[in-house]
Amino acid sequence: MHFLSDALEAYIKNHSENEPELLQNLTRETHLKVIQPRMITGHFQGRVLSMLAKLKNPKYVLEIGTYTGYSALCLAEGLQADGQLHTIDVNEELASIQRKYFDQSIHKHQIIPHIGDALDIIPKLDICFDLVFIDAEKRSYDAYFEAAIKKTKPGGIILSDNVLWSGKVVEPLKEKDKATKVLLAYNKKLQEDPRVETVLLPIRDGLTLCRVL
Repeated sequence: MHFLSDALEAYIKNHSENEPELLQNLTRETHLKVIQPRMITGHFQGRVLSMLAKLKNPKYVLEIGTYTGYSALCLAEGLQADGQLHTIDVNEELASIQRKYFDQSIHKHQIIPHIGDALDIIPKLDICFDLVFIDAEKRSYDAYFEAAIKKTKPGGIILSDNVLWSGKVVEPLKEKDKATKVLLAYNKKLQEDPRVETVLLPIRDGLTLCRVL
């Protein structure tokens, strides 16, 4: 499902903050070298993540799902001077492109990549996070959220990406479509969960913002 016309999407980009050159280069290389390049965060949503991070000005950020590092670079723009961003991905093959662009960023010493299962790594991080971004395996979203909320300060923000799932959340559910079924349950849970207050934003493929109470 295409939510906005190409003309409106172009208008939105043209009237938002410009995409930094480093991220333009990362986008080009991702499309040239990586399978499923559409998974990259992209210009508009990246500027949204950057703005949210700058408004929150976190000391510690957790990202679940690094991919090629675009969203990590956006979120790092809002870090405090002595802050850290911990980003986790299971795909070791993407580490070289991540590191290449992290090393070109002014935040290179603040971005700490981890390779492995986030559900194993998160409990071992002796950190209380101010901002969390979940953008990984959809069928594990609930488990990621539960692991993250245990490590998030009251008043902290947990963001969940792709929660509209190309519009499938409002279409008849196919019996074998496990990912959509999981996201439907996840979206319902976040709206009802007394530990957070939640708003689902119609940004790109859906971005849920939860504030931990």
